[in-house]
Amino acid sequence: MRWLIALTACVLTIAPGSAQTSRTHGSRGVTTSHSAPHAWLPAHPYIRWTTSWGSAQMPAEGDNALPAGSDRDITLRQVVRLSAGGTRLRVRLSNRFGTQPLMIGAGHIASATRPGTSRIAAGRSLTFAGHGDAVIPAGADIYSDAVAIDIAAGSDLAISLFLPETPAPQTGHPGSRATSFLASGNRVGDAELADAKAVVHWYAITDVEVAGGSATDAGTVVAIGDSITDGYGVKPERNTRWPDILATRLRSTAATSRIGVVNAGIGGNRILLDGLGPNLMARFDRDVVSRSGVRWAILLEGVNDLGVLTRDAPATPAQHAGIIAGITAAYRQLAARAHAQGIALIGGTITPFGGNDYYHPGPATEADRQAINAFIRGSGVFDAVIDFDALLRDPAMPDRLASRYDSGDHLHPSEAGYRAMGEAVPLALFAAKSVDPRPAIALTFDDIPSHGPLPPGETRLSVIRTITAALAAGKIPAFGFLNAGIGTNEVGAAAATAAWRAAGYPLGNHGWSHLALGNVGAAAFTADLIRNEPPLARAGGDWRWFRYPFLDEGRDPAIRETVRATLAERGYRIAAVTTSFADYDWNAPYVACRARRDAGAIARLEAAYLTDVRTSALAARAASQARTDRDVPQVVLMHVGAFGAHMLPRVLAEYRTLGFRFVPLEEAQRDPFYAAAVDPRLPGPSPTLPYAPLQGPPKGLCG
Repeated sequence: MRWLIALTACVLTIAPGSAQTSRTHGSRGVTTSHSAPHAWLPAHPYIRWTTSWGSAQMPAEGDNALPAGSDRDITLRQVVRLSAGGTRLRVRLSNRFGTQPLMIGAGHIASATRPGTSRIAAGRSLTFAGHGDAVIPAGADIYSDAVAIDIAAGSDLAISLFLPETPAPQTGHPGSRATSFLASGNRVGDAELADAKAVVHWYAITDVEVAGGSATDAGTVVAIGDSITDGYGVKPERNTRWPDILATRLRSTAATSRIGVVNAGIGGNRILLDGLGPNLMARFDRDVVSRSGVRWAILLEGVNDLGVLTRDAPATPAQHAGIIAGITAAYRQLAARAHAQGIALIGGTITPFGGNDYYHPGPATEADRQAINAFIRGSGVFDAVIDFDALLRDPAMPDRLASRYDSGDHLHPSEAGYRAMGEAVPLALFAAKSVDPRPAIALTFDDIPSHGPLPPGETRLSVIRTITAALAAGKIPAFGFLNAGIGTNEVGAAAATAAWRAAGYPLGNHGWSHLALGNVGAAAFTADLIRNEPPLARAGGDWRWFRYPFLDEGRDPAIRETVRATLAERGYRIAAVTTSFADYDWNAPYVACRARRDAGAIARLEAAYLTDVRTSALAARAASQARTDRDVPQVVLMHVGAFGAHMLPRVLAEYRTLGFRFVPLEEAQRDPFYAAAVDPRLPGPSPTLPYAPLQGPPKGLCG
């Protein structure tokens, strides 16, 4: 790909020619004279920009302000590492927190030939609407004109600005982890600022955007958070913050090489209240939504909200409950704002900080962290979850960072910890792929091989064959669940189980004899599910999926968690349920109407049944959107009953009419909504959605 050419002498390819020559760029006929400051391109509405570098802006005050004596006539040279490359570039400058206009006397971009020094290779002047200078109003940002250049991913770009005056307060980012240089006078084009003063901050620069090549594989990931994202502890020019590691990985893979990464972390930042920098709720739109090309955001923030709550004095139970409610409500708001702009919001679990001497968290704070992390993992609010907590915690003391990842303050990861975080982000989250916008539904069938009464002339085998034939006709995936101890004396029961497997459909564990956990207790219940494993294995089933009989996970939390521990120990995932139309209630009326050969009554059953199918599906979809602001893939509960088999072709057609697409159970439960079901080590119960009130079979029909 031409826009990712690696250059030798310098990153910026500059056309040769004398000062008075002119060139025509591409097929557009845009002619620029080299007697002008540089070759600039007018903005075009169809250019798709990708933010290749960016930082979160805040007031630059106190120790973070420009040094004394830097109040006028200075050149400020700042070095940033770009993540994505391109054939065009523009720079976004900010006076967001200024109270007076900020004049830009001149601007210049060049390759930083040796980061940590002020040396640059030949570069280009920046212009603003064709002029070499600009004024940024108080509270505003401006873009430079687009520059036609070939610039490589991973390049170090020096941005030099001449500032005739630097009124306070300034706008900037204190945690640059990169050295900037201050020199007197207008020296933006100098190859080196020999007498410059070094500072480790950024000022007035907020974004570098690139364009060029196909837009389908481009886009930007914004990592937004606090000091753990900002990279506290990382030395200048190391570029080892976890977003840096992610950016390196993205550009090393062809499918993701044009994706930019922005680090929008602010040290000390909080979600709900201002601290160091504006609170996350206040800055989310400008630091995520307003940036060019953003398709994903990774949110990792909340530790400072939790820590400050008890830093100076103990908090009341009401205050602890309030911080949990406030943070989780904020997550919902941020997800809604991201989704409204087509941005996927990825949640990062809050990492341990037990033992930290600044916040000195106790058991109540740790309980708050666990509750919020459970929400991140299991609420379905986020489009995906990165479990940084599980990655970095000490297994023996889960409220603390593992020693190999601890910087020493028991709050911030070490460089090894940041590397582990950056390497833990799945690149598959960002790989270009076509997205099917239709809501998804996974079909599951309980009680194989025997459920409900049979009409005259039917067998368990004929019921299974009717179901598998309908599924095969539509090429629809489904998952079945075996009770090996049910129907053992029925003719055709064993053949029914074999027919399900022969049709190519997977089979999971539903317990040997379909016991309700709430009735029998943990010991009898787990013995029953273990007893079902050998016959399940003989049938070629997958014992790693378990469905609770009656969906009964127990009324006693201690019993529920005991069973979940057993499931986790034996490697199970739980097949959750989000929608049901109570198909089990319809078999007996159907059998009675079949026995009477009452076609009219059967037609009434069929119509009412489809109404309940439609009602339950629409209600589940509405509930998922209300809870998560998106469509959670549904898991529907059905049974291998005679009436359900008879109706299945029309049920499948109804789901299609409602706009659903059919997916395997495993695909549906990859959604973060199902985290507590897929991983029984997480606190239960398994996630579900409220069921809709159903009309059920017409009363007295064939009774």
